[in-house]
Amino acid sequence: MRHTWRWFGPPDVVTIDTILQAGAKGVVSALHHVPAGDTWTADEILRRQKEVGLRPDGTPSGLSWDVVESLPVSEDIKMQRGNWRLHIETYKDSLRNLARAGLKTVCYNFMPVLDWTRTDLAFRLPHGGTCMRFDLVDFAAFDLHILKRSSAPDDYAPQMLEEAQRRFLGMSQVAQKRLAENVTCGLPGAARGWDLHELRDLLEEYRGISPERLHRNLIVFLEEVVPTAETLGIRLCCHPDDPPFPLLGLPRIASTEQDLQDMLTAVNSVANGITLCSGSLGARGDNDLPGIMRRLGGKVHFLHLRNVTREDQEVQTGSFFEAEHLAGDTDMVALIAEVVREEERRMCEGRPDDQIPMRPDHGQDILDDLHRDAQPGYPAIGRLKGLAELRGVEAAISQTAKAV
Repeated sequence: MRHTWRWFGPPDVVTIDTILQAGAKGVVSALHHVPAGDTWTADEILRRQKEVGLRPDGTPSGLSWDVVESLPVSEDIKMQRGNWRLHIETYKDSLRNLARAGLKTVCYNFMPVLDWTRTDLAFRLPHGGTCMRFDLVDFAAFDLHILKRSSAPDDYAPQMLEEAQRRFLGMSQVAQKRLAENVTCGLPGAARGWDLHELRDLLEEYRGISPERLHRNLIVFLEEVVPTAETLGIRLCCHPDDPPFPLLGLPRIASTEQDLQDMLTAVNSVANGITLCSGSLGARGDNDLPGIMRRLGGKVHFLHLRNVTREDQEVQTGSFFEAEHLAGDTDMVALIAEVVREEERRMCEGRPDDQIPMRPDHGQDILDDLHRDAQPGYPAIGRLKGLAELRGVEAAISQTAKAV
């Protein structure tokens, strides 16, 4: 695997020096300040490459910008409204500018409105550190009593309605405000989140869009941009839904292995691939991560290796928290073993992408992380610990394979 590290640009309190000391060889970044639908210009791309290439003291870092995460897909494209055709053309222009700069792996997602959802960004763990958590009861309390979505009562069982009301009534105004901010904060590093009025308006626009229609819109998007990406030598990789089940009445179309297979089959191209995020998919008990890697590995262009612990018995929908990389419900050793096998197959086939870029996704805030105030889910020491563990597993598996 190519060991990489997500970096949010100069405002990121986790610096390029930290990335070097953590042992990463490449950087995953994006132009977070450019709104979805606008073109990523050559000048802006070059500026980010130069920022990655320099340490804080101005000396060369030796690092390169390896993976784009994410080149955002606008809500207009997802809903096929307004300027969606123009946004597709600007997306192609951005791909051309990225290719000219030598960037060949581009992650994106097709999640409506919210790119990821957590109810607690600093859940206290028994060891004293913190992590991100999704609590289904808290989320229902937000949906029913803070957002007050009109059709929300229809989406929850009677017992959940009662639990959510009790939870909400026990919250202080400060706690209610914090919950709302956590849910609506948007993608880390993004130009913006949503306020409640904007969120209600967007949800209303999505009311007539079924999963089937959103899937069709995704395929239309791919039919437009994949040929351009293939010509440019770019590998597009769709990130799964996070979490991988419906929220706020919004459709989900990248939550299961079948969802991913349907997307890959509909537009069959080397440029149409997936980001295998073990944390997002692992929030459902019916997603077999090693099996998904084994069966779809040829189209895995990017790896997010993280782990979650599911708190409920329900296999498809429930609460979970971000676990240590080797301690959650996903068998990370088995998953990495499948990654190593896939890379060996690619090497035998002579594929140029025989080394799959991987980053230790998310991490628990531990030690000095607790005072660093980094992007939620992206601490320095917690990710360093995760990267070290994952590298150790990979090295052990690779050495064992050579000895056989």
